[in-house]
Amino acid sequence: MTMRGGEGQDDGDGRRAISADFRHALTREMLKTELVRTKALIVTGVVLGIGLWAFYLISPDRVNQLWHGNLKPAYLGLVLVPVVLFEVAIHALVRRQLKRDADVPLLRRYLGAFIETSMPTLLLALHIDKMGSVEALGYVAPFAYFIFIILSTLRLDFWLSTFTGFVAAAQLFVMAMFYHPDASPELGYHLIRSLIMLVCGVLAGAVGLQLRRQFERSIAAATARDRVTNMFGQHVSPQVVERLLAEGPSTQSDTRNVAVMFVDFRSFTAAARSRSPQDVVARLDDAFAVLVEILDRHGGIVNKFLGDGFLAVFGAPFETPDSLRQAVAAAREMLEAMNRNNADSAWPLRIGIGLHFGEVVAGNIGSSRRKEYTVIGDTVNLASRIEALNKDFNSQFLVSDVVRTSLGADCGDATALGAVTIRGYDQPMTIWRLG
Repeated sequence: MTMRGGEGQDDGDGRRAISADFRHALTREMLKTELVRTKALIVTGVVLGIGLWAFYLISPDRVNQLWHGNLKPAYLGLVLVPVVLFEVAIHALVRRQLKRDADVPLLRRYLGAFIETSMPTLLLALHIDKMGSVEALGYVAPFAYFIFIILSTLRLDFWLSTFTGFVAAAQLFVMAMFYHPDASPELGYHLIRSLIMLVCGVLAGAVGLQLRRQFERSIAAATARDRVTNMFGQHVSPQVVERLLAEGPSTQSDTRNVAVMFVDFRSFTAAARSRSPQDVVARLDDAFAVLVEILDRHGGIVNKFLGDGFLAVFGAPFETPDSLRQAVAAAREMLEAMNRNNADSAWPLRIGIGLHFGEVVAGNIGSSRRKEYTVIGDTVNLASRIEALNKDFNSQFLVSDVVRTSLGADCGDATALGAVTIRGYDQPMTIWRLG
């Protein structure tokens, strides 16, 4: 029998798996922020349209004064409606890519950024045509570029934000130079305004890059945590996870001394026949919650749940000098905790524990596509056989002679059961009962 953890990868394949998972998770997060950006632009376009329309209805004289009597309500739709429709289309595209677990092609990203940032240019052209170049260039239309520059931060792409700032700066400068009104300020004035927009694009890109790095750190930490959990079993205590993340799990096979513990609920299968599946699972979950919490506190790792029992190990993947003493202390506390748990339950459970200490080979074993963290050796096999003897001796906690000898006075309540014949072994072995 071997101790097997969750599915893992070897060091090379593991890095590739983490890299693939990381890229996939990062892409999804970037697409989600793109959805937020498009929603913000849609809402902004709708709100601006409603606000401008309301202002026109409430104070038409003021509007006509600003626009020299050339504004018609339909002009608002010439710019705002295309913006909203375009963003709705982008939103639908991003949602479709999310469902397909695919990224938006890079060319589409830049093309979308160019089209979006050109929308204020159309608004500016409309302003110039209806208000005059001097008034329009000094009025609100050029500020519309900043909406797209600011929201480009949510693209989490430095170069896309910089590109957005560049397009805004270039188009504003071209518009100013193309109309070159006689009363307009000098070339330097328009150049400085355009440079400020370019700088804002760079700054937006820097902020987006910082946000992306924070996403990357969060995703990398989550990916590494998932890999640790998969590699070292279905349940790993938070303390062990933190240490594995800090020091890095070793994927090299090595020989070490560990305490191997098997835990089983005695006569559970027979009692479960008269109960519903929901009751069986609920009772197991309740009992496992009690036992696993105790193992966590004593540095043990539940490597695998085995139906109505589980396999735990102390001293792997990290060596600890007091792993055996911690294992015995955990076992004693588990017995006491189950007594208290049974007092509050209509279905009392009796556990059997078998513990052995010795040398094992620990490491990742399997094919190139699937590997598991495993401990192999006679120590694992004997611990399983010892646990099974609880049924013969009507006991709950049995240990090997190695455990009794190693702990000495800490096992003062140990009772020798004599030389016991163990299945699979030629010579009888001394077994001790604790508690």
